[in-house]
Amino acid sequence: MISANDVALSFGGKKLFEDVNIKFTPGNCYGLIGANGAGKSTFIKLLSGDLEPQNGKININEGARLSVLKQDHFAYDDCEVLQTVLMGNERLFHIMKEKDALYAKEDFSDEDGVKASELEAEFAEMNGWEAESEAAVLLSGLGLGEEYLNRIMKDLTGSEKVKVLLAQALFGSPDVLLLDEPTNHLDIKAIQWLEKFLMNFENTVIVVSHDRHFLNKVCTHIADIDFGKITSYAGNYDFWRKSSELAMKLRSNERKKAEDKAQELKNFIQRFSANASKSKQATSRQKQLEKLQIDDLPVSNRKYPFVHFEPKREVGKEVLSVNGISKTIDGEKILDNVSFTVNKGDKIVFLGPNDTAKTVLFEILMGEMEPDSGTFTWGVTTSQSYFPTDNSKYFESGEHDLVNWLRQYSEDQHETFLRGFLGKMLFSGEEALKKTNVLSGGEKVRCMLSKMMLSGANVLVMDGPTNNLDLESITAVNEGLIRYSGTLLFTSHDHEFIQTVANRIIDLDKKVVEDKYSTYDEYLGLEA
Repeated sequence: MISANDVALSFGGKKLFEDVNIKFTPGNCYGLIGANGAGKSTFIKLLSGDLEPQNGKININEGARLSVLKQDHFAYDDCEVLQTVLMGNERLFHIMKEKDALYAKEDFSDEDGVKASELEAEFAEMNGWEAESEAAVLLSGLGLGEEYLNRIMKDLTGSEKVKVLLAQALFGSPDVLLLDEPTNHLDIKAIQWLEKFLMNFENTVIVVSHDRHFLNKVCTHIADIDFGKITSYAGNYDFWRKSSELAMKLRSNERKKAEDKAQELKNFIQRFSANASKSKQATSRQKQLEKLQIDDLPVSNRKYPFVHFEPKREVGKEVLSVNGISKTIDGEKILDNVSFTVNKGDKIVFLGPNDTAKTVLFEILMGEMEPDSGTFTWGVTTSQSYFPTDNSKYFESGEHDLVNWLRQYSEDQHETFLRGFLGKMLFSGEEALKKTNVLSGGEKVRCMLSKMMLSGANVLVMDGPTNNLDLESITAVNEGLIRYSGTLLFTSHDHEFIQTVANRIIDLDKKVVEDKYSTYDEYLGLEA
């Protein structure tokens, strides 16, 4: 078991946590959630011992082994893949190295023999003889076969390194497992394997994730960071969301009743305080009013932007025709004779192992890159708006504040309208005067979404629209695109997002591998 007792932490005068008391018990998986900046990753660092609380204490059972998903993808660049995974259990790895060093000695003494015997006993007790086999199984489950075991980490791609570091964290059945965004850069098969692994894991798991489907699959509890506290709820993410919304509604209703009662008492006192026959009743009402407590609702860090896309005109029957598009970059064939037709009402998710291929296709369709061969034709009634995976060119100059940045894309040039629009996207007050070159990744995404909403386009092309967003913003974008009446082409790694938005799947691996109308779950074979 691991717990926090009276933990408090502040950064730069801002309180992240105050009097946090929570226990994480074996056999449970806790989804740690909260708005961007609420302190999820910071709390993981407190639990792991990388940070010390200013007040209070983190307690972990004596002798318990804690394992953390490492975030530094270059820390093991000179190590072999298998060795990197084995390092997940520091004590076991140390024993293996110490044994090897003893047996390699030319002058092996009786004392060395005794030491070796002790190490062998501890090694066997820790299931050391199965260690390499277990590491290989973990890597295989994540999509890295035997051919990877002896490769050097620096020779792997970024996503392959993530898988090795995840296998390292999972290795050796740790007593407490801390995972910060474990599904980032994982393909769908690796995510499904990880879901099954965690569902069968018998010890304590604490996981930070923006993937709602993942949280629903693996979590037995939700630990919610809000109001400067951390509150644990039994159940998965969907259950937490429904119950927390109901609790907030009930608190709001109680406050409304108290306010109405207070106003009723004030009106009576005001009306009859000068009336001799009613003065006793007025005095009684005054005492009731003084006793009445109207508690302020706690101010949540959780805020939902307003995301709504409204086409200015309905699209015609002909939307987009793509014929034989091919593209080679730096000698590598990225697209090879890609052809498909987009129909009115399509909401197409583009899947595939190579994110670059999907990005290149979108850039070609939006006129930002020329194909080597092939053609595409947009219907005459279409108007397109593009959400690129790399939006830096829209913000790097820093010459505009957000009001004037948005003014470039708005028919209504009035300050009141622009500030109101930005307010709906969580840029209120002074936030609307931020310079564009100091925005965070999530803030840039909200700006790009604002630009797209103002366009009134009847075709949206979106390359990873939920990247860098918190759960609240992801939910808002998700619901906005479910409502959207136009045509949509998009990429995403978010299961829930794809399942609830897409009505057509195009699997792209240089060529179009598969093109079918179905839900994502049907495509994955998760529905009968």
